Amino acid sequence: MKKDIDFPKSENVFLAAIQQWNDDFQENSWFVYLVNNTDETLEMVMAVSRAYGTINNEQRATGTFRHAFNEVAPKSITKLEMLENNVLQLNNEFAVSYFLNNKMFDKTFVFKTNTINDKSLSDIPTTDLRGVLLK
Repeated sequence: MKKDIDFPKSENVFLAAIQQWNDDFQENSWFVYLVNNTDETLEMVMAVSRAYGTINNEQRATGTFRHAFNEVAPKSITKLEMLENNVLQLNNEFAVSYFLNNKMFDKTFVFKTNTINDKSLSDIPTTDLRGVLLK
């Protein structure tokens, strides 16, 4: 019944892949963040992620991951998950849903195959960080 629900256009909510030092792996890793560049708190945020594509002529897919947050503060970023280096060569899809002013918003973001890299960096809103930004 999703077709029966009116979803307003999601604006000023983005995803960003940011490379940071990972103590567990002792190397730089890419982390995906939800960027709330609005002046309002996002409520009941749900992000569902998966990766899929072809590697060496073989179809590959990861499991589905789910992330939930009661609130995401205005003008802030929230870490969703780390992307292992081997999934960067796949499409990484994030379906994000949230409530804002009692309205439900829904948007799907896709980091296309091999687009998360140092050549694609830009400034990330609300931070002094650089990363790969999806609007």
